[in-house]
Amino acid sequence: MLAQSTVGAGLGLGLFGVLSIIRLRSTELTQHEVAYYFAALALGLVGGLGVAPLGLSVGMMVLLVVVLALADSPRLMSRYRQQTMVVDQAIADEVALVAHVERLLGCHVHQVSVQRLDLVNDTTTVEVRYESDRAARLAAEAPAWEQVTR
Repeated sequence: MLAQSTVGAGLGLGLFGVLSIIRLRSTELTQHEVAYYFAALALGLVGGLGVAPLGLSVGMMVLLVVVLALADSPRLMSRYRQQTMVVDQAIADEVALVAHVERLLGCHVHQVSVQRLDLVNDTTTVEVRYESDRAARLAAEAPAWEQVTR
């Protein structure tokens, strides 16, 4: 749609500049927030350019909203969790930190991002992305439990 627009190159460079400024001036955004940010930007561009026929524009906007709804569905990623936690030890080694957090949570950790390492108070604040084994076990046990109660 930008290619068909008369302001394609100028608009593209302008968007690049605005997005760079926003990215530099704001706190770190999660991938989830970035996806919604760009989806909102795309919806505004598709609706505002008016280059394509109205049916195509509306169809692309509906498609984008449906993709967001499916990607953000709790059923799709029901076993995956993300949380910020304070560990009661100052652990600088990432491998040791992952092993410690896995022992605490009792599940497989996919990513650990250290937010703060406090050597004075002996704590580590981390953002953890992990796969909940408990959710998988509950989902597997639910049909059996429903059969017992009937």
